[in-house]
Amino acid sequence: MKKILVIGGGFAGCARAHLMSMESGWDVTFVEAAAFLGAGIRTQIYGGHPHSFGPRHFLTPREDIYEYLNAIVPLRSCEDHEFLSYVKDDECFYSYPIHRDDIQLMPEKKQIEKELTDINQAELQLLDKDEANKLTDKEVRQLNSAHKAKNFEEFWTYSIGETLYKKFVKDYSEKMWLIDDNKLIDDFAWSPKGYTIKEGGRQAWDSAISAYPHAKNGYDDYFDISTQDVTVLVSTFIEKFDIPNKTVTINGESLKFDVIVSTISPDKLFESCHGELPYVGRDLQLIVLPVEFALPEHIYFIYYSGKETHTRVVEYKKFTQHESPTTLISIETPSDRNKHYPLPFESEKAKAKKYFDEMPDGVFSIGRAGSYHYNVDIDDTIAHAMKVRDALKS
Repeated sequence: MKKILVIGGGFAGCARAHLMSMESGWDVTFVEAAAFLGAGIRTQIYGGHPHSFGPRHFLTPREDIYEYLNAIVPLRSCEDHEFLSYVKDDECFYSYPIHRDDIQLMPEKKQIEKELTDINQAELQLLDKDEANKLTDKEVRQLNSAHKAKNFEEFWTYSIGETLYKKFVKDYSEKMWLIDDNKLIDDFAWSPKGYTIKEGGRQAWDSAISAYPHAKNGYDDYFDISTQDVTVLVSTFIEKFDIPNKTVTINGESLKFDVIVSTISPDKLFESCHGELPYVGRDLQLIVLPVEFALPEHIYFIYYSGKETHTRVVEYKKFTQHESPTTLISIETPSDRNKHYPLPFESEKAKAKKYFDEMPDGVFSIGRAGSYHYNVDIDDTIAHAMKVRDALKS
């Protein structure tokens, strides 16, 4: 029987352990440093309210991944949910993604419309006439952004114009990544929640399934079910890695495996020999309020796009549907104290690749931290685990 080691007890690790436990011929050992599985997605209780570290709704464009998770942890739709963004200078809340109808409410509406028109005209000049006639204004702006952008600031200004960029994106992104200038960001394909003007409905997600577990304990049953047929070692630290030989040291004992699947930062596997990979974290302040709901109907998040230190407020009951005369909100503030989000810099991606290149056959690095990609959600971690399963079958 072949031996596989799974490192890290978040969603990526649990998905990998579960998929391998379903295959015959594998002896799976699962190692997690914390005292529980699920990492930040594990349900906690504060003031009687269930919550996780930040909102963890399930988003995916893939039916097969939805069906996989839904069969284990039944899901209900969250497709009605909307975001707001607070623009302090306007003293106003607007829909986010930026909605076409809201532009008419903005003080700079004429300037914004001119900028959007100029963007379209500039891109149309580069297109074949027949091709241009087939595209919507939104598609033209997307092409304009993709063709010209060299950094994150250009990516947005070439799509929505300078005024909307400064109103919604500039300060938010700089505080989110703890940087002084968005031009430093040269990896911008991850840019979230759409970078063009939205029309029609105001739902935040209309190109993906949006869902959340029915269970009061959120995804917790998945973590237990996915690891019930494997050896689970929680509160356990790996003292030494010898990745070329697929060997680790735990409690002074050297253990060799046929396959290692890691979900932790890849630099940790090699004692940061190519340099430490940087991340940005989040500080979470939880507040119980003496009202049944704090945010308007359908509003799950409010983003703060100015120079406030916090980035967003979340009301958990919108996801959990917890019944209570009070409500729980969280205020998120970017921090360097926790490692949650890989930095979107090409130089850091190149550094991460050096670690990936050190990994021999039979060693996989998956999940948000393991792949060193910011834009990795629950569905992506399951997809990563499925890809490893298929690779081991071939």
